[in-house]
Amino acid sequence: QVRMVESGGGAVQAGGSLRLSCAASGAVSNYGRAWFRQAPGKEREFVAAISWSGGRTYYADSIKGRFTISRDRVKNTVYLQINNLKSEDTAVYCCAARTGNDVYYDGDYDYWGQGTQVTVSS
Repeated sequence: QVRMVESGGGAVQAGGSLRLSCAASGAVSNYGRAWFRQAPGKEREFVAAISWSGGRTYYADSIKGRFTISRDRVKNTVYLQINNLKSEDTAVYCCAARTGNDVYYDGDYDYWGQGTQVTVSS
C-alpha cells in the first residue's frame, strides 16, 4: 500500500524560504514524483516534477528560479525548496507519484498525499 506524507509547510513572510518534504512508503520509488498546489478558489496547478532517477526536473514557468525539486531515493523522499516566497505562493502543496506519461498533467498521477499548507504574508 502506497502512503505519501507531506511536511514542512507553515506561515512565513514574503521573501522567506521553506523546504517541503514528501515521504513515501510503498512501491513508488521507481515513479516520477511531482508537487502540485491549489490556492483557495483556484484549480490545482503543476509546480515541479522530478524523474524516478532524479536526473530530470521540470518546473512551471511561474516559479522557475525560486523553487527546486530534489529527491533522495534511499529515503524515498522528495523535497521542494522554495525561496523568495510571494503572497501568490499561498496554497496547499501536495506531492504525487506518476504512473502515466505526462509530467504536467495531474490525471497521470495515481498516488497523492494529503497536502501541507503554505501561507505567505506580505
